[in-house]
Amino acid sequence: MTALPPWLEPLPDASEQRALDEWAIKELGIPGLELMERAGSGLAKLVSDRAPQGPIAIVCGKGNNGGDGYVAARVLREQGRSVRVLTLVDPGELRGDAQANFERLPGPPPDPFAPERLKGAAGIVDAILGTGFSGTPREPAASAIEAINAAGDTEGRQAVEVIACDVPSGVNGSTGEVEGAAVRATATATFHAGKPGLWIAPGKDHAGEVRTVDIGIPQGGPSGPSIGLINADVVDAIPRRGRESTKFAAGSVLVCGGSTGLTGAPSMASESAMRAGAGYVTALVPGSLNAIFEVRLLEVMTVPLPDEGGSLTTEALEVVIERCQRADALVLGPGFGRQEAALELARRIAREAPVPLLLDADGLNAHAGSVKTLAEREAAAVLTPHAGELARLLETNSGAVAARRLESVRGAASTAASVVLLKGDDTLVASPDGRVAVSRGGASALATAGTGDVLSGVIGAFLAKRMDAFEAACAGVFVHARCGQLAARDKGPEGVIASDVIERLPAALRDPGA
Repeated sequence: MTALPPWLEPLPDASEQRALDEWAIKELGIPGLELMERAGSGLAKLVSDRAPQGPIAIVCGKGNNGGDGYVAARVLREQGRSVRVLTLVDPGELRGDAQANFERLPGPPPDPFAPERLKGAAGIVDAILGTGFSGTPREPAASAIEAINAAGDTEGRQAVEVIACDVPSGVNGSTGEVEGAAVRATATATFHAGKPGLWIAPGKDHAGEVRTVDIGIPQGGPSGPSIGLINADVVDAIPRRGRESTKFAAGSVLVCGGSTGLTGAPSMASESAMRAGAGYVTALVPGSLNAIFEVRLLEVMTVPLPDEGGSLTTEALEVVIERCQRADALVLGPGFGRQEAALELARRIAREAPVPLLLDADGLNAHAGSVKTLAEREAAAVLTPHAGELARLLETNSGAVAARRLESVRGAASTAASVVLLKGDDTLVASPDGRVAVSRGGASALATAGTGDVLSGVIGAFLAKRMDAFEAACAGVFVHARCGQLAARDKGPEGVIASDVIERLPAALRDPGA
């Protein structure tokens, strides 16, 4: 496995975190009890911040997650808080560090869990299941999870703070999958590093605010994670124009697409490629619609292609491939339409184009069930599907993709031998070598038509600057989200349209934020 670049914050999965814990204890000599003390203290701090007043209920399971809960209960009681500790197991079943912290608990002993014992709590701590959990919660954990959710949700609103310990119980911390009951937390204290399941949907939707608690495990360890969170440093990897640059040295992008009623998509992809720093952009469009593009795209060249009724035909192939000889990247698919001749053209271009390729929209739909043919390409490819498009590529349904986003995007990247970007608030970028980058999201303004075309143009520009395909896709995701955030500041998230996102590209590149 290739090491993660420095602009990805590692997100260790359950096995990787377990190895880190064992390394810290056995190789570095840090007692497990000390690690648990720091974890529980960090959890208590988050509880105090989120629920500074009122009684607290802490629900503890059997393992180390429960042990963290006992530490938090002790710390909070020592601070004078009223804490009710509820256990799902006979205390005699506790072992190791969890047992030691149960025995150190001052004040009233734990009560057996019962839903009515959650009443009146200003904050509820979920310390039931840990990062090693997968599958469907069994009893008594399942009933306790449902009771926590019911107590936290009063008359359709979140009336009680629910703070999860490391990962909300019921969420697979390694994948974000949720197969049964899962705690809906308002905040999660996670230890040493974030976990993939806190940032990948549907788990992300259960985590609330994520706070990483330093428990004293140094960086490094036995093996590096394969999943990371994209941070602002990725923008530093984007090549910039120098004094000696020319428009061709800055990168030449081709955008091939458009059909009757769908002229906006290739136009926005072309404009965003220019705003993202490409030196030269050419739109390859249906000849019968060329006048529309000539009027709209002042800074973009246009090349009319053979079409029939406003839809491209296979006779355009020769021109497109010839144009690729003088370009650095190709964006294929925006506004293509679903006429069979156009889809066949998309398949042939994708197979034969000798330059790095960004495949989107109907360029993806043209490969439904045949994504493996992209593995035959010599030049790099980046695919940018949403869940429905990825489902068609993999011959499944969008519900299956949504439930297993990490597994789906990794499978597609392996099959296509390409970088695959699965869109969402938790946009995932998967490399064929198994690495996965996760977007922090937080840009709800992007949930509007046309923003996917903007993303295609941005990544196309970065590919044309000869960035590695995985790096280009990750940089595009980060900059795109930043544009959405900047646009929302001015317009409000409901008022943003795709052209607003394009306008913010220079600002996002200049100031990527924290």
